[in-house]
Amino acid sequence: MGGMNALSTQPQVALPSAPDGPTGRLVDWVHTLGWDDIPDPVRRRATHLLLDGIGCGLIGAQLPWSRAAAKAVLGIEGAGTVPVIGTGRTTTPVGATLLNSTFIQGFELDDFHPLAPLHSASLLVPSLLATAAQMDRPVSGRELLVAAVAGFETGPRIGYALGGTEMLSRGWHSGPIFGGIASALACSKLRGLNGAQLEDAVGFAATQSAGLMSAQYEAMGKRMQHGFAARNGFYSAALAETGYTGIDQVLERPYGGFLAVYGEGHHIDADAITRGLGENWETTVIMVKSWAVMGGLHGVVEAARTLRERLGSRVIDRIDIRVGDVIYHHGWWKPQRPLTAIGGQMNIGYAAAVTLLDGVALPQQFTAQRLDADDVWQLLDRTHVELDRGIDELPMTERFQTHLSLTFSDGSTDTATVIAPHGYPGDPVTDDELVAKFHSLVEPVMPVERAAAIVRAVLGLPDMEDVAPLVDQLGGEVGRALD
Repeated sequence: MGGMNALSTQPQVALPSAPDGPTGRLVDWVHTLGWDDIPDPVRRRATHLLLDGIGCGLIGAQLPWSRAAAKAVLGIEGAGTVPVIGTGRTTTPVGATLLNSTFIQGFELDDFHPLAPLHSASLLVPSLLATAAQMDRPVSGRELLVAAVAGFETGPRIGYALGGTEMLSRGWHSGPIFGGIASALACSKLRGLNGAQLEDAVGFAATQSAGLMSAQYEAMGKRMQHGFAARNGFYSAALAETGYTGIDQVLERPYGGFLAVYGEGHHIDADAITRGLGENWETTVIMVKSWAVMGGLHGVVEAARTLRERLGSRVIDRIDIRVGDVIYHHGWWKPQRPLTAIGGQMNIGYAAAVTLLDGVALPQQFTAQRLDADDVWQLLDRTHVELDRGIDELPMTERFQTHLSLTFSDGSTDTATVIAPHGYPGDPVTDDELVAKFHSLVEPVMPVERAAAIVRAVLGLPDMEDVAPLVDQLGGEVGRALD
């Protein structure tokens, strides 16, 4: 095994078991990654992505389903030393990781990788904060950022190796499938593990990978599934540090290996795991969301907003939406009244209807009252969604396009097309927009001064000697966003 057996008297081998294999090359890159290796724009974006995740966690902390999760997890884990974001409570590192991730995922406002779908901040912020709180020395902001970049860079590459969006089309919740490995690598980097220990951590995380996309229809548990992966990553690094060994060469093993099992039935690309590491930065590809819907529905929200401006007094008689395979299978089923909040945030028809009526798709569009409103359902009953397989033959960056057509009672029609919505790689949300989003999210649930102090602290991470005060600052109770 790659790490030292706890009963062995032999000195620990510092290198991974097969340095030239996909797992070995990946962990070697993480092991050697340093602050000076990361270009300044990538450092800045990573810092802002952490801020975005924290903002999503703060508004998510007091949502009804988040409070239910907190009651259950705190009842199991009890008190501890790690703050639970926005609650005024503390618990164990594992409990805090699980809950803080659940809060970040609480309202579909957190980041999204459009080509290898996962929600990176919900994986990395909770597990890294818990790791920092558990360590017996101060952790600097630069250490935290380097570890975060390790996670931002590796998670999508694991996804690319499995065909990216193909995992969603097959019904896997892709983020929890390959996100635990990113969490494990980030936490291992923060702990300063060597190559052999990093390999063990990847082995532990890979064997715990799981997640079913049927959670999207009504289950509160959809909010927690990235939390399972974050927790597994935290645990994987901690186990590896002690010398408890995991699966060697877990990514490439032909029998029972990660790619062999999860890639069964479609093309896998093991070279994608390390292709462009240190040259092409996935951190800058990660999408920051503008709307409280799953990432694939941002196109329909933007198209609906465009058409709403041109409606005038015309009455909508029919709505037609044409999308590719990923959005269709992830985002379309005939909804039944009333939808749960998670169902509304995943359903392309609901996103279109409520945006045509309200002009936005933000938290207030997913209250119980709005989800069961007559005007929304009148439009939903007139909505038809078509799968256009030709879209799936286009370049990857164009496969999230959306075509929205309205037919009016007078027989006239109008159409809007969005090839790639705002936030996608060609048109990213700017850092200034991201900071504005943070303030718009959290200021309704906390004093303006506290929000400003958190922004200063997070953006000041490169010069922060100890992140502990920031972790403590996030724990104070916040107000309720919906009720």
